[in-house]
Amino acid sequence: MQSGMVLIWIGAFLIIAGIVLAAGQVLWRGRLSDPHRMGSTDSSATLEPQGRVRPFHPKHHWPTIALVALGVVLMLAEAAV
Repeated sequence: MQSGMVLIWIGAFLIIAGIVLAAGQVLWRGRLSDPHRMGSTDSSATLEPQGRVRPFHPKHHWPTIALVALGVVLMLAEAAV
């Protein structure tokens, strides 16, 4: 019974690590918006990015997907026993 809980904790840790890695990849890419003037009312004063946004692509996020998938597999494997 104790080894089963260890697998669940490892799975949970891997899922959380994958989510943190995904957030880190977005934040490490750089600034999310350009600084804007105080009191500006035009559309450039928003946090929306200028131009096209690159969509989610598994090629760029495969470590994140692998960590979350491995965590889910570990948790489901222990739950099935």
